[in-house]
Amino acid sequence: MPESAVFLIPYLISGLGIGAVYALSGVGLVVLYRASGVLNFAFGALGAISAYCAWSLLDMDYPQIVVWPLAVLASTLLSLLYGAVLAPRLAHRDRTTRSIATLGFALVVLGFTEWYWGEAARRLSLPTDVESIDFGDIRLTYTRILSLVLAVLMMLAIGILLRKTRLGLYMRALANNRQLSAVLGISVIRVDTAAWLISGAFAGVCGLLLANIVRLQATTLTFMVIPAFAAAIVGRLSSLPITVAAGVVIGIAEALAITIPGFAIYRSVTPFVLALLAMMVFAAIYPASVES
Repeated sequence: MPESAVFLIPYLISGLGIGAVYALSGVGLVVLYRASGVLNFAFGALGAISAYCAWSLLDMDYPQIVVWPLAVLASTLLSLLYGAVLAPRLAHRDRTTRSIATLGFALVVLGFTEWYWGEAARRLSLPTDVESIDFGDIRLTYTRILSLVLAVLMMLAIGILLRKTRLGLYMRALANNRQLSAVLGISVIRVDTAAWLISGAFAGVCGLLLANIVRLQATTLTFMVIPAFAAAIVGRLSSLPITVAAGVVIGIAEALAITIPGFAIYRSVTPFVLALLAMMVFAAIYPASVES
């Protein structure tokens, strides 16, 4: 293998791990969007709540078999609370208004997180950090493998949900026409609430993984949703396989950008560049559907 290729392998592995979390986050965003038409800007903040709850429980010596489910449950319940209490009051507003409302929700959650836990960066250790697969001097932890496996499994699970269940049928109906679905007797609020619950669970899992791979800091985790948005946009907010593939590619590209002289400090723009290129390609291939 060429020496240059060997040099890039650690960056590829690092990018694969975080790219898998971007992919998983993107799936969570797409599920909610397909059901309710809402882009959830609070996804990262909900993930931060999950990670901080896990850190606090571990600090109090709770057993790990209890910590991880409770942490995901925290973000799930908080998302469900928004979906059941606040989202219904905006159910008949346009998509832009409903999406911007989640930004306010994100700021509230972020403010609480920084007030209660402070702004100091922490590190969340997962049980899967201990074991790894070694390729010479390169170490691939089970956490990164778990991220990729979860992204694929959750994509398949959501695909089955959307295609094989009544709830999935209702979600697809709402994605096509919310007004007509309501006329046909589908409970828009119930379907939206279910989508918020699923999205909250995704946010919780992604928060735990990101707090381990990157760092546990509220602001960092809140804005880590941006690459996930890019992945969802590349998937045109509808295709789960493309969203997963885009998330992995964005993670790898962002990691490889570090190796480009003079560009390392700007690597955070990588998701935006890739999303913009994808939108330009889609606009050229599907010019009639861009507006819709």
